[in-house]
Amino acid sequence: MNVIPKSIQRAIEAFNKLPGIGSKSAERLVFHLLKKPTSELKGLGNAVLLLKEGLVYCDVCKNLSTEPRCELCQSDQRETEVICVVEDALDLIALEKTGSYRGLYHVLHGIISPIDGVGPDELTIADLVERVKQGEVKELIFALNPSMEGEATAAYITRYLEPYNVKLTRLARGIPMGGHVEYADSQTLKRAMEGRMTY
Repeated sequence: MNVIPKSIQRAIEAFNKLPGIGSKSAERLVFHLLKKPTSELKGLGNAVLLLKEGLVYCDVCKNLSTEPRCELCQSDQRETEVICVVEDALDLIALEKTGSYRGLYHVLHGIISPIDGVGPDELTIADLVERVKQGEVKELIFALNPSMEGEATAAYITRYLEPYNVKLTRLARGIPMGGHVEYADSQTLKRAMEGRMTY
């Protein structure tokens, strides 16, 4: 016997499909929403329904935008000779929140992952190579996740950029602030040692 009404169960199942939301979290979210006035629920529902309305990909960096060229690419305050390559828009947002990077970006919209059926043609790699071919780019920073797929994607792109005079760098890796050396895995420790800096 199912004690949860079908409308509630449907909502729980819908939330459960979202990344990072397990069944318990989905239940908590739905029962939290049940306590809210209908007007708030309608506002939330409309926000979700209209989420993609008016969104396009920037002609230059392929980030989400409401105009053909995003605000970052339009800005005359950015260093146009440096491009930071990221997997998705969330990575771009995280880097922008630091306030420490003043160059431009290129959003790949994923990484090469044959297991998931994602090859180079499903990403914006060709657009990135075209940007570099134009000759203004002096440095390309890979800010991809430190995974096998991230490394393979960076290696694939690097191979296509060899003919061009562009400096290729990546984000430093190692032990995070507040982390403990004794708990770090050997690969993290190796990269931390290789990427050490002077005081």
